[in-house]
Amino acid sequence: MNNLSLRRLLLGLLGLAAFILVWKLITDAKLVSPIFFPSPQRTLTSLINGLGGGPLLGQTLETVERMLLGWLLASLVGIMLGALIGVSRRARAYIAPTLELLRPLPASAMIPIAIAFLGFSDQMVLVVIAFGALWPMLLATIHGFAAMEPRLYEVSAVLGLTRLQIIWKLALPSAMPMILASLRLGLTISLILAVVGEMLASREGLGQSVLLASRSFRSADLFAGIVILGAIGLVGSRLLSAAERRLLRWQATSR
Repeated sequence: MNNLSLRRLLLGLLGLAAFILVWKLITDAKLVSPIFFPSPQRTLTSLINGLGGGPLLGQTLETVERMLLGWLLASLVGIMLGALIGVSRRARAYIAPTLELLRPLPASAMIPIAIAFLGFSDQMVLVVIAFGALWPMLLATIHGFAAMEPRLYEVSAVLGLTRLQIIWKLALPSAMPMILASLRLGLTISLILAVVGEMLASREGLGQSVLLASRSFRSADLFAGIVILGAIGLVGSRLLSAAERRLLRWQATSR
């Protein structure tokens, strides 16, 4: 770890410590009722108990599984469909109008339709997650492929490359920075929709846990779930950032 990374880590930890300190001061002063706003100590106790012998660990794994499955499905469909539209004018003419019609629809608007076809099931939650997380990857892939240097197409024609070879060897590396950035956004959307889907469909997971805790005024359990959701988002973003730096290392060496 270089000095810049260490400095950023220390600043991040300092900011987190300041946030917890302010949180503790507010709860100690009882500016908000403890029924609705627990102290850091109560939240930590609930977090340890839930992860140790309680149901929190299983609920966390359920939410992470739904998030990753929906994200992987959205990534696969978004990148493949975006690649097809990005390199083919005919596909763009046929498919793009339908996508432009669907793109403005919020994922929440698709929930009643998904429930009508799939009921309150895990498949319904998965479809909603995939639909909401699809668009960042799809649009990034389309724009990344469309923005490829035109001279590369001329080079591919001279070399006699097939359409699949053009996508794999030329267009995909060119669009990779935009695709990788969109994957991080898609993962965040997947986590949000996983929680919302669990709340609406009453599926086992952190979404249902947080909802039940709020209804029964178990504020410590509620905040423990929120802390875990924040940790999931942070870890996922960090892992994808590390993968992005590794996969795009060739850009730094080519400059």
